[in-house]
Amino acid sequence: MASGVYEMIGKIVSKGSLKLILASGETHMFGDGSEKTIVVRIADVDAERAIAQDPALKLGEMYMDGRFILEEGNIFDFLSLVRRNGVNKAATLRIVAHGLARIAGTQIKSRLPINRNLQNVSHHYDLSAKLFDLFLDEDWQYSCAYFEPASISLDEAQVAKKRHIAAKLLLEKGNRILEIGSGWGGLGLYLAEAEEVDVTGITLSEEQLKVSRERTAKRNLSDRVRFELQDYRDLKGQFDRIVSVGMFEHVGVGNYMNFFKKVSEILDKNGVMVLHSIGRTKPNYATNPFIEKYIFPGGYMPSVAEVLPAVEKAGLLIKDIEILPMHYAYTLRAWRERFVARKAEAVALYDERFFRMWEFYLAVSEVAFRHDRLFIFQIQIARHQDAVPYDRNYIAEREATLKEFENARKPLEKITF
Repeated sequence: MASGVYEMIGKIVSKGSLKLILASGETHMFGDGSEKTIVVRIADVDAERAIAQDPALKLGEMYMDGRFILEEGNIFDFLSLVRRNGVNKAATLRIVAHGLARIAGTQIKSRLPINRNLQNVSHHYDLSAKLFDLFLDEDWQYSCAYFEPASISLDEAQVAKKRHIAAKLLLEKGNRILEIGSGWGGLGLYLAEAEEVDVTGITLSEEQLKVSRERTAKRNLSDRVRFELQDYRDLKGQFDRIVSVGMFEHVGVGNYMNFFKKVSEILDKNGVMVLHSIGRTKPNYATNPFIEKYIFPGGYMPSVAEVLPAVEKAGLLIKDIEILPMHYAYTLRAWRERFVARKAEAVALYDERFFRMWEFYLAVSEVAFRHDRLFIFQIQIARHQDAVPYDRNYIAEREATLKEFENARKPLEKITF
């Protein structure tokens, strides 16, 4: 089995250049030499065996444990190389069996109408605030930025994301806004200041709640902005606008009907909702096992076709769908570069193993958005046909007005922790 990795990589890599150093010291070259050589060393025979048997999970674990070592290039370079060459070429019966078992498990868990949101959210978002400060923008937007144009910085792109969503919400002074999954409060505060609206944000993360409330107080917005520790299923009342960014991936297919029924119940008859989520071109048969185990337990990235029936069955109207295909790849690249640049701080905060775990997560996620047809979709939803204009010109017009607001806005305070 020790030669299994050699055989597997030999089936995959025909383009580019990869040098593999096995635990025995034996060296192999792969590819056509058309790119700068990536050099990988595997520390021990057991690591070779594990990767060969279950690469989808064990490659990340061996990297995290320091047993899969990049001597030239980085983990993104390696993952991108094998993905571009076609990882499916190395499938064996054992690998296929692992994949089928995970597909069955993912489908069962994602379609059961069981809410595990609190447990899953706490696993990820209740990590130290200092961790997120290492790589996020100044407003701590932990969701896909909007690189329009592509050359802007991460901070500019995150502001552009908030601006784009705000334009689609068609805000009016005095509107009651609900944000489902409010993060560290940045979007809610932006909306409140942009159009003098009343904002309620809900989260299941106690760490995010604490930061959001502190920021609200510092900006003297407590009279019309509030953040609560609450599950969307328990929401009451009526809202003129609803927005949800980067939370829907944690709902699960089995809960889509309940989610949109709740939206239909609390959205005013003339209201508008914008849903921003990761999507894909076909049903997500299995989540990446490394991401599922170590980063986002219970995550599910749906195809648009899995979402729309639940929207329609809830009696809601789909007014607009926009696909943003490469923006998350650019976002993840910026996050990864920032995180790696502050490696010493990340290691001091946790340890070397944790650093490699998160580096692998950011790298494999970027590869997925670059090569696996993942994208962001924004769906605009309403209850009444006339809630949204019949053309899309209003989006650019409102964005221009919002840029004027941004130029006059009081600078954001640095988030403290």
